[in-house]
Amino acid sequence: MSLVSGPVTVTVPATSANLGPGFDCLGLALDLHDTLTGEVADAGLVVEIVGEGADSLPRDETHLVVRAMSAAFAAAGVGPGGLRLRCDNVIPQARGLGSSSAAIVGGLALARALLDDGASLLPDSVLLALANQLEGHPDNVAPALFGGFVVCGQTDEDVWADQAPIAREISAVVFVPPTGVSTEAARGLLPAEIPHAAAAANTGRAALLVTALGHAPQRLLRATEDFLHQEYRASAMPESLALVHALRADGHAAVVSGAGPTVLVLTADGPGELLGRCPDGWSAYPLEVDHAGVRTVAS
Repeated sequence: MSLVSGPVTVTVPATSANLGPGFDCLGLALDLHDTLTGEVADAGLVVEIVGEGADSLPRDETHLVVRAMSAAFAAAGVGPGGLRLRCDNVIPQARGLGSSSAAIVGGLALARALLDDGASLLPDSVLLALANQLEGHPDNVAPALFGGFVVCGQTDEDVWADQAPIAREISAVVFVPPTGVSTEAARGLLPAEIPHAAAAANTGRAALLVTALGHAPQRLLRATEDFLHQEYRASAMPESLALVHALRADGHAAVVSGAGPTVLVLTADGPGELLGRCPDGWSAYPLEVDHAGVRTVAS
C-alpha cells in the first residue's frame, strides 16, 4: 500500500450541535473552516499551528489532528515513518463551534487523502465510526464530515448519521464570547434525570426543528425551545443565557451552540439587525450553511 508523495490539504467546517432541543442528535455545518496540510516524511513529526490555538495546542503526538491521523492510518494498516503537519485554525477553540470535531474529522480525512487508495480503504462510514470513537458523540463530527444539517445518533458501537433537507434561505449568526467553557465542564452540570413532561416537550421541539429547517422557517422560534440542557448550564455561561433570552424575547431563534458559550441564531432573513446585538467584547459572525463538509482542496 503506497502513500501519496507531496503535501495534501483539506478544509473542514465549524459545526453547531444540539441547535436547542436536538441534544446529541442534531448538528449543522457552518461556513467557517480550518485548513490542514499534511505530508508524509521519512521520520519524525513536525507540527506547525497558525491562528486559533497557536499559543496553547501541543505540537507532538498528543495533538488531536495527529491522533486522528494515527487512528486512520492504523485502520488502513499503514504506518508512515514521519509526518509534517500545518494547521491554519480559524474556528474558535472551546466555544461550542466544533473545533475538536474539526480537528478529528480533518485529521481523518487528511490521512485518507495521503493514501493512494484512501477512498476505498477508509469510506465515510469508517471515518464516521473512527471520529465518533475519538469524540464520544456524533453531533459535531457528523456534520463536519458530511456538511449540511445532520440527524445522528449511536447505540453502543453503532453510529449513524444522515443529512436532512435544509432550506437554502437558512443561515446563521454566531456571537462568540472572549472566553471559553470546556465541554466536560458544561456536561458536568447536567442532571442525571429530567421530568417526563420536559422530555416529551423536547422531543416535540426536536421533531418540529427538522420540519422548520427543511421547509417551515416560520416555526424556528418555537422549534428551537430547549428543555434538556441550556438552563442547567447557566451558571457556567450566564452572559450567554442572558443573550439567548433577550434575543428570543425579540423573536429570534437563538440557542446555545453545542456546549457553549457561543450563541447561535438561526434565521431565514439574513443577519439584518442581529449584528448590532453583539455584546461588548464579543465577536459576531454571519455564516452560511456549509453543504460540503470536509473536503480535499489540493494534493
